[in-house]
Amino acid sequence: QVQLVESGGGLVQPGGSLRLSCAASGTISSISPMGWYRQVRGEERDLVVSITRGGSTNALDSVKGRFTISRDNAKNTVYLQMNSLKPEDTAVYYCYGDIIAASTGGGLIHRDYWGQGTQVTVSS
Repeated sequence: QVQLVESGGGLVQPGGSLRLSCAASGTISSISPMGWYRQVRGEERDLVVSITRGGSTNALDSVKGRFTISRDNAKNTVYLQMNSLKPEDTAVYYCYGDIIAASTGGGLIHRDYWGQGTQVTVSS
């Protein structure tokens, strides 16, 4: 059983900052890419930024220079530092991890796992 638990969302004024955290726990063998998606009600979930186990990142053009992703492999945790926030960053943010984990029936499962989502609202 694998769980991803997010924290750090909330309400912030334009130009402000927030830091999201996502900790993975359970019978984890290894985690490959981790990252963050966001979703506005009625729209598709879009990739915001991802990071490989080695630290290579891939980000939306609209967040480059404002958002920074990092991870602590020893803690199975990924972070998203969001600066200079804009109203258009308002969304539910979901973390994910490409995880290999032990299954209850024996053997390994390799799949994407998702957090429960955390609301980020940028408004004055």
